[in-house]
Amino acid sequence: MDRTTPLPLENALASASTDDLLKTPLHALHVELGARMVPFAGYAMPVQYPAGLMAEHKHTREAAGLFDISHMGQLRLVGPDAAAAFETLMPVDVAGLAPGKQRYGLLLNDEGGILDDLMFFNEGHDSWFVVVNGACKAADIAHINAKIGHRCQVLPMPDHALLALQGPQAASTLARLSPGIEQFVFMTGGAVRIGNIPAFVTRSGYTGEDGFEISVAAADAEALARLLLAQPEVKPIGLGARNSLRLEAGLCLYGNDIDETTTPVEASLGWAMQKVRRAGGAREGGFPGAAKILAQFTASTGTAGHLDHDTLKRKRVGLVALERIPVRDGTPLESFEGAAIGHVTSGLLGPTVDRPIAMGYVALAYAEPGTRIQAIVRGKPVPMEVSTMPFVPARYYRG
Repeated sequence: MDRTTPLPLENALASASTDDLLKTPLHALHVELGARMVPFAGYAMPVQYPAGLMAEHKHTREAAGLFDISHMGQLRLVGPDAAAAFETLMPVDVAGLAPGKQRYGLLLNDEGGILDDLMFFNEGHDSWFVVVNGACKAADIAHINAKIGHRCQVLPMPDHALLALQGPQAASTLARLSPGIEQFVFMTGGAVRIGNIPAFVTRSGYTGEDGFEISVAAADAEALARLLLAQPEVKPIGLGARNSLRLEAGLCLYGNDIDETTTPVEASLGWAMQKVRRAGGAREGGFPGAAKILAQFTASTGTAGHLDHDTLKRKRVGLVALERIPVRDGTPLESFEGAAIGHVTSGLLGPTVDRPIAMGYVALAYAEPGTRIQAIVRGKPVPMEVSTMPFVPARYYRG
């Protein structure tokens, strides 16, 4: 979900100053742990710790990594009309989500472009917990307030921090401190105590690994982080490894892979539009840009026997370089005949797959897995192949 800068993240941010930036409740702990702090979404955030990005990435894949994601926005929507109101802003099924479950959502503008991607959770009793991206949170909250603030309460939670514990040992580690928490499955959660600290957890994350996101009062954040870091499996992880992990998992980065100019269908996020909101569904449409998006969805499914290149012109795809040359965001993509067909939106050398991977937008004719195209890196062509995603299989715990 998060808005960041594809690697080399350190280089992209190195010239900026961390003076006068907002600080998360864990700022002093990051400094104590030797983190390299960089400006990010208006905050001073850790890009990496002394072990370095590669070690942090590997540790998260093998054990459990602790991420500070307190820059992200947390809010609640409260009231009997909250679900129906929220549905008017997104092409997803809000009203049908059962209490105790979480879902991925897309906040849209009137043209069907993506204002932000987010997570929302049905707390029951007409209360919905929402997490939005850090760089977008002020605009998101203002947008939600302007559109549906008359139909439900929109309650920002600036007094809360957000941590993520990710990796194959996250559940066993957290269960040691909060017995029973391992019973949650992917995209479920609830109120718990971790040690003696009250918190709200969801079994979800942004790495492709099993794990949890933990909302906690800002005043308790450092105590909780220290408690988790005291566990032998847990190490602190910075923004750099968070970025490489999410790209290997095929997850979008707001501001790079999706933005106000991309629709959910162009972004290959049609899976996030439940059947009830699509053409023929019980609550078809009724969201911003619905006519355009539903036409693109029909075009993308090829229900007429072919893909409609007039309605849908481009799609987000995974890419693997066939030479060991990293292909960064912004790199132009061409056919082998030299025709411009798109561009890369995220790219790096995947630490787990040990090869250059990327995602980007290509003309529909080049979007099928196995299609060969070329990236133009510093004026030289690099052959690439369109790939399915994720690049590393997800390990979410579904029970």
